[in-house]
Amino acid sequence: MQTRVIVLNGGSSSGKSGIARCLQAVLSDPWLVLGTDTLVDAMPAAMQSDPGGIGFAADGGVTVGEGFREVEAAWIAGVAAMARAGARVVVDEVFLGGAASQGRWREALDGLGVLWVGVRCDAEVAAGREIARGDRVVGMAAAQAELVHKGVVYDMQVDTTRMEALDCAREIAGRV
Repeated sequence: MQTRVIVLNGGSSSGKSGIARCLQAVLSDPWLVLGTDTLVDAMPAAMQSDPGGIGFAADGGVTVGEGFREVEAAWIAGVAAMARAGARVVVDEVFLGGAASQGRWREALDGLGVLWVGVRCDAEVAAGREIARGDRVVGMAAAQAELVHKGVVYDMQVDTTRMEALDCAREIAGRV
């Protein structure tokens, strides 16, 4: 089955977005990049202060409520519909719920060619990137580095600790 969706899962500042941009450059067909940041940016600001939405704690923890889950379910279904309509999609995700998060995506993408990719990065390196970025709550990268991979099954994994995004993208493209 031809790959229509590449799901990149990794913690904050692990390098997923850089890999996604590089994939767009190395893959011969056009690929759209859609991710959890896209979803959060599209939400009304009130959902980031509402207990039913998404919350970012001072220590880097992330909480999600029922309202967020409802919007996320529609988002996931919409991304899957785009792939079914012919788009090739790179999903830049953070599986805060590990296997349960993958299960939601797996169900929505059923019947499509999906390449599941774990993006790993040592917590210390990711934390350094987080500080350099300046647009994340400090502590998020370290908190998510291993959490997002719990119980998740991948077709392949890459490690950005010492590997450049372009090299990771080329490795992934070799599997598409």
